[in-house]
Amino acid sequence: MDNTSTHLWKDWRLHLVVVAIVIITELIGTHEIAVGAGAILLLPMLYAVILGLAAFFTPLINKKQSKKAETLVFMSVTLLIAKFGVQAGPALPELIQAGPALILQEFGNLATILVALPVALLLGLKRETIGMTHSIGREANLALISEKYGISSPEGRGVVSMYIFGTIFGAIFLGLTSGLFASLLPISPLSFAMATGIGSGSMTAASLGPLVAMYPEQSELITAYSGASNLLTSVTGLYMSIFIGLPLAEKYYALLNKLKSKRRG
Repeated sequence: MDNTSTHLWKDWRLHLVVVAIVIITELIGTHEIAVGAGAILLLPMLYAVILGLAAFFTPLINKKQSKKAETLVFMSVTLLIAKFGVQAGPALPELIQAGPALILQEFGNLATILVALPVALLLGLKRETIGMTHSIGREANLALISEKYGISSPEGRGVVSMYIFGTIFGAIFLGLTSGLFASLLPISPLSFAMATGIGSGSMTAASLGPLVAMYPEQSELITAYSGASNLLTSVTGLYMSIFIGLPLAEKYYALLNKLKSKRRG
């Protein structure tokens, strides 16, 4: 083990701050705020992000320790990816029973690239858009971008910003829009249940709540479809990002930049 790794693990102040944040957030627990047919879930993960950001602006954490934290985040995310791989085998029978609709829905998730990336470019962002739009930017995608481009790269900054934004606002946004769309659009609640499975436990739970409240007679079926959808996305989402989502975002970014340059010329 080199000196850098040794210093990383011996930074007792950094580890104590992390443990303190974990204890505080777990003591606070999960809270739910009802908003009409929807619900806003305040999860420990949300408090942890806020406390972590606040700690950076105190004497407790300096720039060197924040750099060490980047490495530790990457290492912890690799454990999560290993967990996804272990889940894939036992989940295969359940995924097969779910039918082709659940399997094909992952391509629908990729369609957001076509809308989100041009908007990000119009807002003046550059290669950050690749990290921001290739996926919903959860832990597995954070690891993917970190491995391919580096966490400090423009793409890395993009995916980290979406990770933080999704942690703070993702559950709130989906919890509100789920009930709104289900009440306005004449679509089967099972379709909405499948749409809740985006590979994030907190976001899925937030968007599932309004559906169960609106269709209590189908609550068990809705929950089953939502769970299968989220499991499928968790298992296959990373591979879709590796082989389709990220290459698509790269090529789409290059194409739009080329068109933009021609207009200027």
